[in-house]
Parts: sequence; structure tokens; C-alpha cells
Amino acid sequence: MSNFINDKILPKIMAFINTKGMQALKDGMVYSMPLLIVGSIFLILSFFPYQPVVDWFASVGLIPIFDQAYGATFNLMGMVAVVGIAYTYVKNEGFEALSAGFIALASFILLQPSFVISGTEKVNGIINKTWTSGQGMICAILVGLAVGFIYTWFMKKNITIKMPAGVPSGVANAFIALIPAAAIITLSTCIYAFFQLGLQTTFVEWIYQVIQIPLQGITDSLGGVIVMAFLIPFLWFFGVHGSTIVSGIMGGILQANAAANQEILNAGLELTLANGGHIVTQQFLDQFITVTGAGVTIGLVVYLAFFAKSAQYKEIGKLSVGPAMFNINEPVLFGVPVVLNPILALPFFLVPIVIGIVEYFAIYFGLAPLYSGVMVAWTTPPIISGFLIGGWRTALLQLFCLFLSFVIYLPFIRKADKMQKENESKAAQQ
Repeated sequence: MSNFINDKILPKIMAFINTKGMQALKDGMVYSMPLLIVGSIFLILSFFPYQPVVDWFASVGLIPIFDQAYGATFNLMGMVAVVGIAYTYVKNEGFEALSAGFIALASFILLQPSFVISGTEKVNGIINKTWTSGQGMICAILVGLAVGFIYTWFMKKNITIKMPAGVPSGVANAFIALIPAAAIITLSTCIYAFFQLGLQTTFVEWIYQVIQIPLQGITDSLGGVIVMAFLIPFLWFFGVHGSTIVSGIMGGILQANAAANQEILNAGLELTLANGGHIVTQQFLDQFITVTGAGVTIGLVVYLAFFAKSAQYKEIGKLSVGPAMFNINEPVLFGVPVVLNPILALPFFLVPIVIGIVEYFAIYFGLAPLYSGVMVAWTTPPIISGFLIGGWRTALLQLFCLFLSFVIYLPFIRKADKMQKENESKAAQQ
């Protein structure tokens, strides 16, 4: 089975993952994470979980200040993503990439509505943050990839304006980008005209209705949870960084789900499934399915550190406890190893799936709250991260899931520990 997967299945998966578009998507989306995390701090303050504090913030006029900071960070995730994806695509091809990022941003704004209706008045010349945040994420991804591809094509074909030697690099780069910029902006204008005149809508609105809403529905399902929870440890089992790959590909949709949840709260409504809330968000993935690392290996680490009989396993456990508390588990993945270990393969695949199912139904039945827009760094220790994103109920659910990890790993690591102890005893006798 291992040979079949290595020879037949994994090469096809890696061929897809290593395409230029997937690499740009995976790496380009990362640029939005600092803004999301910083914006979440102000979001926590604006929706502080202790009402007297919220009342005091409101009385001194701080709530609008917090909302402004949140809007300037979290609500710009689409703009940052489109720049990051186009920039990364062109950079990976070996060309000057900043111009491509700005061209992608211009195209992204061009394809959005440029007005809002306020009462009976039409207000023109605006950038609507509705479409620069979660609702515009799929459009941002498509535009970023398209601009990266087209810009690179012009560069490879040398369809650019060449400047003589001695011209400052900034000026030279501006003229090099001129022809591809003209072509891309003209194409974006034609697309805008087609949707505006032919369909009485805009490209970003059409994408949201036709593609993004169905995709959010697919990811926000039990089947979507199981697929994500399986793929991450499956890729890791063969030494491929499954967490980065799956999060990079799915991050845009999961962040859009979280942003949609926050919009429900911003509208003054209760965040419930009945009001359109999403269960599966970026927090769902980061703080449960991959908490303490891919495969949720905290149960494995606890056994190794405190119960292992093998000297090697004990030492690995002691070295792995610290990193595991910050959701880093490479020491145990490659130290035991878990990678390509047939004894630990089943619990490694099973634990995140079980935890994902438990979390999904806990939220579905109201035992734990839906997640708002509050996000924390993926390195935030468990229990603390659970409290920050969902209060004491989420922290308690996280604690229960960590206990499940220990229970599921226990019989398998006991067997591996016994075998390792026997090997060490034989080595000592020899």
C-alpha cells in the first residue's frame, strides 16, 4: 500500500500542489494573516465578553475607534490577498513582482461596484469594504492568479518597453510594466463592461453568487470537515507539509466564512445558524483540527513524556512538550517517527477526523458557540486560544478534544513503545 501511494497517488497530488497557481495561492494568502490577527485584537475589544467593560468603552467613544481599526485590517483581506497572490506568482517566475501586485489590485477594484445607494441618493466614487473583505475573497484569488499568469506571459515573451542602460531601476521597472499593465487593465475594463451592461451586475458580485456561496456551503459541511481533517495528516504521513498546503488552498474560503459570521454580529443580530452563521471557519481548522500540530499529536506527546518505557521515546517526549504547546509537532513527527510509521498511521489520520466531527456537532447543537471574526495566531497555546475565539465553552471543548487525542493514540503508541523497548533491550545485550 505504501509503495502504491508513493508511486501512484502522491506524485499526482504533488504535481497539482506544485503548480504555479497553487504555490502562488498558498504563499500569497499568508500576507493577509498579520492584518487579520491584529484586527482581531480590536474586534475582541469592541465585543469584549464582559458587558460593563463594553458599556464603558461605548461611553468614552472607543467602540467606533476599535471598529475603524478592525475595518482597516480585517475588511481589507481581499485587497491584501489579490496583491499577495499576483506578487508571489510573478516573483516565483523570477521577475520584478511589485508592479504585478499593484496591477492586480487595480483590476480587483475595477471589477467591483463603485457606488452605493444611501436612501434615495446614489453615492459614486467609493470603494465598498463589503467586497474588499470576505465576500470578495474568491474574486481576489481569481484576479490574483489571472494577473500573475498574464503578467508573466508578457515578461517571458519580452513584450515590454526596454530602457537603456543607466536608467534607475525604479524607472526601468515602471516602463517594463507599462504594456502588461495596459493589457490587463483594458481586459478588466472589458469584463466590467460585459457584466455591467449585459448582466446589470459586476464581476465580483457575480462570482460571489455563482462560485463563492456554493464553495462556502461545501466547506461548511461535515463532509468538508472530514476531507480537510484527513488530507492534512495524510500528506504529512509522507513528509509533505499538509497543514500549510490545505490551509493555503482553503484559507480564503474559511476566512470568508469567519468574515460572514462577523457581519451578522455587526448587523446587530445574534450569531446563529438560523441567521446564516457558518460552522467551519479558519478558527475551526487552526484551533481544533491542527491544534498542537497536524494529527493533534498532544496525546502522543503526553504518553511519550510521562508514560513511555523506551528511553528514546521518553527523550523525544520531553523535547516535544514545549513545541506542542505552541502547536509545533515536527519533533515528534520526525523523532518517533510518525511519518511513514504504519503503527501510528491509523490514529494519526483518525484523531483530527474525530475531533472535527465532535467540534462540528458541538457547534451545530449549540453546545459551543459559532466563531466570530476574532482570530489568533496559530501558535497560540490550546485552551487560551479556545477562550479567545469562543469563550469558556470553546476552551472546555478544546480540552475535551485534547483528552480524546490521548485516548485514541494510547493503544497504538503503547504497542510502538513496547517494540521500541524490546529493540533497546536487544541492543543493550549485544
